[in-house]
Amino acid sequence: MIGVFGGTFDPIHYGHLRSAVEVKELFGLNEVRLIPSAQPPHRGQPSASAAQRLAMLRLAITGQTGLLADDREMVRGGKSYMIDTLQSLREDYPHLPILLFIGTDAFNHLTTWKNWQQLFDVAHVVVITRPGYSPQLLDPFFKGKHTPERCQLSENLAGKLYFQAITPLDISATAIRQQVAEHRNPAFLLPDTVIAYIRHHKLYQNH
Repeated sequence: MIGVFGGTFDPIHYGHLRSAVEVKELFGLNEVRLIPSAQPPHRGQPSASAAQRLAMLRLAITGQTGLLADDREMVRGGKSYMIDTLQSLREDYPHLPILLFIGTDAFNHLTTWKNWQQLFDVAHVVVITRPGYSPQLLDPFFKGKHTPERCQLSENLAGKLYFQAITPLDISATAIRQQVAEHRNPAFLLPDTVIAYIRHHKLYQNH
């Protein structure tokens, strides 16, 4: 099985990284692909360029076995729709279950995504929650996809909805950009190599 994390990663921080490591172990994944969005369709353009965000991501996961930086959305160009990304991954991995990891906020807006129902044709959707979280009352479509059994994800290539609680790290990329702009120290919120990159390239100075 492979896991997929999409996002702007502007910048990548320990909240992203801890989530990726934790789900890799929980689900026994072969790899977790972190995929920076080139042009996010549901939010403004990131502060750092696509190339800079990819560079920071690669620095952050250096030495972490099984975490991979995937540039397919940047190579593809245009708006970064997850359905296109998952279909591309399915072509690369026709015989492996694919798990798309999203947060509860993203799940609550999933019906606004392009061709959102087709996501389940090519992948499972795993909603990352905080301990003690109870999902909102699911509509009939989601209720039909939902499984409480984790084994269903490895036994099927796609099509399931699963909720997984993980260790919550309340770290915000927005807050990190604000700290950098105010010349405060963001140490221990993101890797030192990423902080050094931000300083060297003078990112987020005018946040």
